Amino acid sequence: MSNQYTSPSRTLLSWLLASALLLGLTACSKNYVVLLPDDDGTLGKVTVTSPQENALLDQKNQGAFIGGIRRDTFTLSDEQLQAQFGAALAASPKKPARYLLYFETGQTQLTEASQAEMPRIKEDISQRPGVDVAVIGHTDTQGEAQANYALGLTRAQLVSQLIGEAGISADHVSIASHGEKNLLVATPDDTNEPRNRRVEVIVR
Repeated sequence: MSNQYTSPSRTLLSWLLASALLLGLTACSKNYVVLLPDDDGTLGKVTVTSPQENALLDQKNQGAFIGGIRRDTFTLSDEQLQAQFGAALAASPKKPARYLLYFETGQTQLTEASQAEMPRIKEDISQRPGVDVAVIGHTDTQGEAQANYALGLTRAQLVSQLIGEAGISADHVSIASHGEKNLLVATPDDTNEPRNRRVEVIVR
């Protein structure tokens, strides 16, 4: 028997690992997989295959047995999921989070809206044991590329300092600049585009 996964969501992959671990501890139970939606409600698909029959999972909480020849599907209620896998789900690490912070034109000054985002980022960081943070600076295409690389780096360093107020060690923060080479919004050269003047903060 083989299991073939088609367009699975990240949640699904995590869930598959979690369920496999839990079921490995309950030797009397049959192994099965269950399809869960991502946090944003989107749902992937899974095809469980064997030489005898395939089972397509494309509905929330839909499951199928693995091993043996049975390929009929079933649906678990939220209560059943919680009862059987609640402990495994609770022990799962938080998913990576990505934040975008924006800057005033040609400056290292965060916009007012992005300043208001900082407490939320610090709170997220403080709640993750063994946290790892990537800070990447970007610019729009106004000015020279070399100067924009330096500006992106300065912006990333500024945000890194602000993040440091959350108590995170500098060893757990990486800083980089993409300058004007990785635009969020494609523009011609020498274009003032607020959405490209940003710093990405990836918390995992």
